[in-house]
Amino acid sequence: MKVFRYSQWDGSQSEFSLDADRALEALSDLMMHGLNAREAMDYMRQYGFELAGQDFRVMGMQELMDELRKRARELFEQYDMKEPEQSLRERFENVKQMEEETLREQHGFESQAMNDFLDRRHSDDRRLSQQIERFSDYSFQNEEAAAEYEELREELDRLKALEDFLERYQQAFRGRAPTDYETAQEVREEIEGLEQALQALSQGRLEDIDPEQLGQLLGENAQRSMIMLQNLDPKLRERGYLRTRDGQEELTPAAVRRIGAQALASVYSALRKGLSGSHDTVARGVALPRPDESRPYQFGDALNVDVVKSVMNGLRRSARDGVRAGPGGLRLSVDDLEVHEQDFATQTTTVLLLDLSWSMSFDNRFPAAKRVALAMDQLIRTQFPRDHFFVVGFSTRARELQIPELPEVSWDPGDPFTNLQEGLMVAERLIVQHPSPSPQILVITDGQPTAYFTDDNELHVEWPSGYGGISPRAVAQTLKQVQRITQRGITINTFMLHDSPELVGFVERLTEINRGRALFTDPAHLSSYVMVDHLTQRRRRG
Repeated sequence: MKVFRYSQWDGSQSEFSLDADRALEALSDLMMHGLNAREAMDYMRQYGFELAGQDFRVMGMQELMDELRKRARELFEQYDMKEPEQSLRERFENVKQMEEETLREQHGFESQAMNDFLDRRHSDDRRLSQQIERFSDYSFQNEEAAAEYEELREELDRLKALEDFLERYQQAFRGRAPTDYETAQEVREEIEGLEQALQALSQGRLEDIDPEQLGQLLGENAQRSMIMLQNLDPKLRERGYLRTRDGQEELTPAAVRRIGAQALASVYSALRKGLSGSHDTVARGVALPRPDESRPYQFGDALNVDVVKSVMNGLRRSARDGVRAGPGGLRLSVDDLEVHEQDFATQTTTVLLLDLSWSMSFDNRFPAAKRVALAMDQLIRTQFPRDHFFVVGFSTRARELQIPELPEVSWDPGDPFTNLQEGLMVAERLIVQHPSPSPQILVITDGQPTAYFTDDNELHVEWPSGYGGISPRAVAQTLKQVQRITQRGITINTFMLHDSPELVGFVERLTEINRGRALFTDPAHLSSYVMVDHLTQRRRRG
């Protein structure tokens, strides 16, 4: 039997702590599925979460409550609690017996003292604690009985607690292990501790739970989990990832950047595993010097001179030839010159069209697409800061999604329609407002168009004509928009998350008009395809 000793938790009793970066990563995984920051944190508290790079899983409140109930059942099925206070009852009977014998010797059978004693002794009180309390103002004549009684009085509070406990639970104990008084008290304390923790968890009062006590009840994993659950909110705030604005919790810009970096890292991890190919080209764009590498000047090179290396070459040549610098200083020759290596990169405007229709919630499609959006934003901001990058979401209607809101973007619940036409319209406006030599649109979708605007600007929705059919008017209006975009020299690359014949047929017609690329991929490999295509089109080295 375990012995529990409780103390106030002050945060110093354990070395367990929560890593805010790993917690944010677990939070972002949930947000990829469409939860906002508060919903994701509530989910983590309720159902637990895993921390990257650790073999430990944080137990959520539901799991902890299940473990508490399980431990209580084990105790009920283990012990027999029929008469655990019997030892105290026998001690008290011995006290009364000693006192009665003393009174008989001193006063005989008929006396006021004996009558008073017998009235107390033969009371009809049901509880042992009540019987003991009847003698609280009695003056014992037997010194040994008086001393023994005082010990029993000191035990009254614990005895009352056990009696209250047995009144509630005695019938629930179905085990065969007999219990003496102290064992019964230990069982009571453990079950009451389980009850208190269970009540606090069921009401979401994590601050009222002592992690050390919980660890004594359920083990080290429970203690460690509770510390991390309690620290989830304060650690994220302390690290600058979470803030409250207008009464609502939201991620900070630092958290959004971190989530983007995590998404980008997962994409590059997939690229390394997939070893995807590239699309080479001889086209050159703007030349950007590389300060870390240089080479000897050749006729026709741009004069991006590495001054330090060129001067050092001149000094070494002068020393080798025995030539001293004249009044005019060091004279450099053409052979001394070194120029910086250069990267040739085209500036691009990229618009990612993200399908938000209800069907994107299936088969992990939306989290994969959302992760691509975050990764591309991180890539472009950090590697190609001159580029323009936008995200447009579309279901029945299309709208530009601001980058800071991306982590909390969700699909549109209950909206089954797909207005790719308006998504392309919004993308076209953004590209016109931010022109570049290499504009492109990336479309991530799992269905053919089923919503569109007519020539007189009326919104229509159109179910496909039968199983495996198409929405002919929606398709026609969307392809008209594709033609307008193609005339502007904008490339459309489409990534299909479903291989239905109607979607494949539509995308084939789209690519025939635009001459962009179309790829069918599953959500697990979407990020690799998108990132490879973007990188290989975006950057050229000369």
